[in-house]
Formats: sequence, structure tokens, C-alpha cells
Amino acid sequence: MDAPDFRLDARVALVTGAGSGIGRAVALGLAASGADVACLDLAGEGLSATVAEIEAGGRRAVAVPADVTDPEGLAAAVARTEEELGELTLAVNCAGIANAAPAEEMSLAQWQKVVDIDYTGVFLSCQAEARAMLAHGRGSIVNIASMSGSIVNRGLLQAHYNSAKAAVIHLSRSLAMEWSDRGIRVNSISPGYTATPMNTRPEVAEQVRQFEADTPLGRMAGVGEMVGPAVFLLSDAASFCTGVDLVVDGGFTCW
Repeated sequence: MDAPDFRLDARVALVTGAGSGIGRAVALGLAASGADVACLDLAGEGLSATVAEIEAGGRRAVAVPADVTDPEGLAAAVARTEEELGELTLAVNCAGIANAAPAEEMSLAQWQKVVDIDYTGVFLSCQAEARAMLAHGRGSIVNIASMSGSIVNRGLLQAHYNSAKAAVIHLSRSLAMEWSDRGIRVNSISPGYTATPMNTRPEVAEQVRQFEADTPLGRMAGVGEMVGPAVFLLSDAASFCTGVDLVVDGGFTCW
């Protein structure tokens, strides 16, 4: 029996949120695993830096600046990806934001912005990516959700974020079933507390020690620790995995 194939050689991937945090780590990790990578984020130095690092490592990359709440921008980004890199068959949707407010005080604008980016933005990204993949008859999509989609974080007032991430998990399952007979697998990853810009923002700074104390492994994850799960779910080693939510939380949800 041959060993499982975790490589992504000669494949083309699109990563949203590639300018920082988990998205940047995943984009670099997919390139290290052999893929050429289209890096999607709002235009800025972070996006350019990700592309430059991929190219320095010997893989092809292209910056495709776009807003994940803009369907036309996403369609254009997918088209440019295929024009410059080739047939799109892999995608990881990492773009997201977080903030906090008591539910009874949260403005509609604050609620809507988080839902628009963290949930609707994932749907629109999947939609644009899948339109290309369906035409090719194959593809694999991974959406970054959160353990907050399955549990409520003690001390964090983020009903909008929790709800959006729960929706991403079920959206991923729903799309997995819709596209299962047309060659596309869809899965999600639910990170636990991870040292991203979102989890070092001022309103949670004092809680980081508690996050770590509440995690059986005794620490937060590094962004690079989400790369292996993403590569696995995209690769042929996970060819029978679809509709899966892979929880990567250092054991947090066991307690």
C-alpha cells in the first residue's frame, strides 16, 4: 500500500485573508507543500509580503486584492488566479474579523459587519471558487471557522462572532452535500485560541493567561499549527473527508 499523499504539487490554490494571521501562514504552508498560491486580502503591505515570501521560496504567487463581501471582486480575483496561475482546484477561506460588545448594547452596524465578513464573506468566497471548480469537475475547499462556533467562550461578549462561526460550520456541511457528486469536497477547521492579531487585540489582552490556563496543552496555538490540518484536508490524503469540522483547539473543548 502506498503512503498517503499530502503533497499539493502542481495545484493552484486561493487563500483569503492571506495578508496576516492564519491566512498568511496557510498561504505560505500551501506553497511549501507544492502549490502555486493566489493571495486574496485587502490591498496592503501584508498581502505583498506574503506573495514575496512565496516567490522567494520558489513557487508562483499572485496578489489578488479584493473584499470578501464583494461578489464581483471575488469573481474577478478567481478569474485572475486562473489567468495567471492555472486551473483553480484548492481554496482556504481565512478572512475574518472579531470584536466584542454586550449583546444588549451591540449596534446593528457592529453585528452586521462581523456577520457580513465572517459568514456571508465565506459563502461568497466559496461560491466564486466553486463556480470555477465545478467547471473543472474537481476541487477542495477549507473554511476557517472557530471552536466558538461550537462553544461559548467564557468572558468574551461576542454573540455576533460566535453565531457567524457556527454558521460557517453548517454552511461548510451544506455545501459539501450540494457539491459531493460534482467533485468538490468542503470541510472546515475550528481553531481554538490562536496567537493571531484578533486574539491579541486590546479587549482580550488580560484574558490571554486564562485562555492558556483553560487549554489542556497549556498555551495558545501558533498560526503555523493550522497549516497541517489545512494541507491534510486539501490533499488526496483526505479524499474521503467532506463535511468535516476539524477542531484544532489544544483540547480546550474536552473540558
